[in-house]
Amino acid sequence: MSYRISIAMTLIVTVALLAACTPARHSAVSGPTGTGGMASGTPTAHHFAGTRTVGALFLPGFPVHTCTASVVDSSAGNLLITAAHCLSGTGNGDVFVPGYHKGIEPFGSWTVVSAYGAPEWIARQAPQEDFAFLVVAPRQVNGRPEQIQEVTGGNQLGTAPASGDRVTVPAYALGNDDDPITCTTRVYHDAGYPAFDCDPYADGTSGAPWLEHRSDGWSVVGVIGGLHQGGCDPWTSYSAAFGPTTLAIASSAATGAGSSTFPPVGSDGCSTGL
Repeated sequence: MSYRISIAMTLIVTVALLAACTPARHSAVSGPTGTGGMASGTPTAHHFAGTRTVGALFLPGFPVHTCTASVVDSSAGNLLITAAHCLSGTGNGDVFVPGYHKGIEPFGSWTVVSAYGAPEWIARQAPQEDFAFLVVAPRQVNGRPEQIQEVTGGNQLGTAPASGDRVTVPAYALGNDDDPITCTTRVYHDAGYPAFDCDPYADGTSGAPWLEHRSDGWSVVGVIGGLHQGGCDPWTSYSAAFGPTTLAIASSAATGAGSSTFPPVGSDGCSTGL
């Protein structure tokens, strides 16, 4: 399987990861050098204290975060984006913790109440539709409902970046009581998918937003996912190419129209050899 975690295997793989020193890495997909190994000059991600619009995604009652999500600007103020392969079923009860670091929840925890995916992902897990939008419930503050965007702000939803565009990608590797990582690097395209090289984006980083600074502020122009559910190597990451379908699903989520039930996640297509 990919070094990205699949929800169906979360409990099993988590136990294995905690027991082992290093998870397996695969080389079914390479960077632009085409060698199957890490390209010379690949930047290194670094730990940081986190950012308020990006957080860790936890399964209900499970102490280890399994994916990454972020707040998207919306009229309702309650919308997140992540990778579709991070979900199975309705997503209800998943917990999002924005700005999470070292076990601290500086902006509280927020419960997912519905999820929305593209029809082609729901039907056949089409990798170009590997994104999902989550609606989180408000919290009661001084007797009134408070939406997450009032607390954290939100990033604009954009379309796929061009080759050479610079993106910053805050993400959470599988674990708990930890700090997120981040990297700023250039985008290129591989087999129709936006891609970037930075090491290591490993288990749990699926769904991490690709943030690009545009004229109207920060925009989410991708999330780790897409080809091979985000990539087979920790130094090369992919996204579905955001476009009209992405914007349409976001609109449905913002209006609460037709939530989705996600299928169990299938194979990522990566080599099983070490």
